[in-house]
Amino acid sequence: MSSEIIPVSRDIELRAVDEGYTAELHSLVIKNKAWLQTAFDWAQHVGSEEDTRRNVQSNQMLHQRGYAKMYLIFQAEELVGVLSFNAIEPANKAGYIGYWLDEGHQGQGILSQALQAFMRYYAGRGEIRRFVIKCRVDNRNSNSVAVRNGFTLEGCLREAEYLNGRFDDVNTYAKIIPL
Repeated sequence: MSSEIIPVSRDIELRAVDEGYTAELHSLVIKNKAWLQTAFDWAQHVGSEEDTRRNVQSNQMLHQRGYAKMYLIFQAEELVGVLSFNAIEPANKAGYIGYWLDEGHQGQGILSQALQAFMRYYAGRGEIRRFVIKCRVDNRNSNSVAVRNGFTLEGCLREAEYLNGRFDDVNTYAKIIPL
């Protein structure tokens, strides 16, 4: 398993994506698939565990090359979600954040704690100073995560994301942490 770990709290940590977690991740996605499909286009395309393995391998390569970073959120040794930079702009020191948490673990502050540790880690290394969250206007939970963690709403992109047969408006939030 990968050794890249970002400590969050006594019982929460972020572990870099690794093929060894494929079965656990696939099970978590399948368990949460119904609600994930209301927020993410990719969720409808999850089929077999082999599909998940290929996705993990791709994300592992992007992670190693620094184009994106994918971490698995563990609480008390249980995989409970994902936190990532879906894209990184090294020249601009900007990272575009994506996340989701198992339905049964929402509302406990896990994601906010993980997000704060994630940002401290990358700002502390001097790699990222501009953290960006883009989320559908209708996704109240995701918008709340951004606001609760000190992100500023920079604007709304009209009909910017296609999901479930329609184009939705997307809010763009950012937080700048001086290096």
